[in-house]
Amino acid sequence: MKEPLTLDELRASLAHVAGSDFGMREPRWLSRFGNETRLADTYRQGRVLLAGDAAHMHYPAGGQGLNVGLQDALNLGWKLAAVPREGAPDTRLDSYHHERHRVGQALLRNTEAQSALMGFTPETLALRELMNGLLRNPTVNRPLAEHLGGLDVAYPDAPVPSPLQALPPLPGWTGRRLPNWDLRLSDGSPRPLYSALHRGHWPWLHAKAGPQAPTRWEPAPGWTPRLEVLELDISDDATPLHGLGGLLIRPDGHAAWAWAAGR
Repeated sequence: MKEPLTLDELRASLAHVAGSDFGMREPRWLSRFGNETRLADTYRQGRVLLAGDAAHMHYPAGGQGLNVGLQDALNLGWKLAAVPREGAPDTRLDSYHHERHRVGQALLRNTEAQSALMGFTPETLALRELMNGLLRNPTVNRPLAEHLGGLDVAYPDAPVPSPLQALPPLPGWTGRRLPNWDLRLSDGSPRPLYSALHRGHWPWLHAKAGPQAPTRWEPAPGWTPRLEVLELDISDDATPLHGLGGLLIRPDGHAAWAWAAGR
């Protein structure tokens, strides 16, 4: 293990790179970090489950470790609760590794790419200048920002809720992370989507004119998830749910199943 970083060492390093130590003094916190990159082979081994920094370590660029770690915990949390509280099969915990390990792999690739931009050689500076120019383009900036924030994560091959297989899915919905839409209930009252996630329930959104949503749903024998049934008015063409007959949402805010109006 390397010795703790000292102020004199930091001054010398900064003077070497920038030509001055800028008069720094009285540091509150000094530490070292590098670009060492590691990913656990499995996020679950029996009763041992890994999340956040225990599952992945990387160059701390962009604060991505915080975003991914929190989303690890959210993905795992509702599954851990579902086993003892709702009767979900223990195999539900295996989906945690299946869904999140690939996100950890993408995180490591992204931070390794960013670390390549942190040098001071003429080639690296030229590459960084090129990237700065590209990032002024919204069509480049937005996807990268969503990736850094973990907002582009989707689980398109998540386990299918078997009772819903008779309802043909709408392409592009399964596993997608949903934004905090402002919904309008059938009685005309507004409701933010995320408010339906606060208690760890599965929001079941269905159109006012469509078939009534069930009050009980069993995706596996003995597993009865807690539902939050919301009847919506989606007659406005501007609503992001226009054309939907129903939408089942996981407790972590990802779409479990969506079907078309009239089904």
